[in-house]
Amino acid sequence: MMHRARKRFGQNFLQDSGVIYSIIALINPSTNMHVIEIGPGLGALTRPLLTNLEHLDLLEIDRDLVAYWIQENLSGLNVIEGDALTFDFLEWAKSRPENSGLCKVVGNLPYNISSPLLFHLVSAAHVIDEQVFMLQAEVVERMVSKAGGSEFSRLTVMMQARYDMELVLEVPPEAFDPKPKVNSAVVRMIPRKDFNLNSAQWAALEKVVAAAFSQRRKMLRTNLAAYSERLSLTESELKARAQDISVERYIEWAKTIAA
Repeated sequence: MMHRARKRFGQNFLQDSGVIYSIIALINPSTNMHVIEIGPGLGALTRPLLTNLEHLDLLEIDRDLVAYWIQENLSGLNVIEGDALTFDFLEWAKSRPENSGLCKVVGNLPYNISSPLLFHLVSAAHVIDEQVFMLQAEVVERMVSKAGGSEFSRLTVMMQARYDMELVLEVPPEAFDPKPKVNSAVVRMIPRKDFNLNSAQWAALEKVVAAAFSQRRKMLRTNLAAYSERLSLTESELKARAQDISVERYIEWAKTIAA
């Protein structure tokens, strides 16, 4: 199929067979697994996934590609036309057959929507076993960063509060057509088994983290002034900056605020 990559959908099609093989090995598809692929493009991951799965859902926003995949009429393939940012992943995960295996969300994500999409997926994390995504390398580095590092950010805290994550593969621009202007990386995200925040505590975490990182160069004495009485910050915390505080400490603060 001749398909010109569309900038507005952030399309860069993966074509390096070594990278494709590595990602498929990482996803480790097996017959009864419940899998949805976001943005299949021309099928670099789709076709090899299908050789190991009985059923695969595709989520695609580009009408031409939706038409292409419907026309392909591949056995076990279910094509869903839709926007990943508004798609109900919770409903999708709950719809899996009773005796199906692991539930996974995978894809080479459009880089222009990666952060909002990651936040959108959090609402279904309790019913998803694993997420494997290709993202802009800079975003993955932020996701897996350690406290104190320059990459440590609001995204870091929120993702690490909900998932155990690792950067598993670095991918150069040459692996794609057209070549993106940035390096890419593959991240594996497994929802934390010890996650125990209720919805009020999660909302409190979002607020306190947003406030802490609102002015990165300023001390928490300034950024968290509205919360200082309730949180009883130590002298060293008052002088610290947002990126110096551990994820677990932010979680403690969220629980205090929600209480």
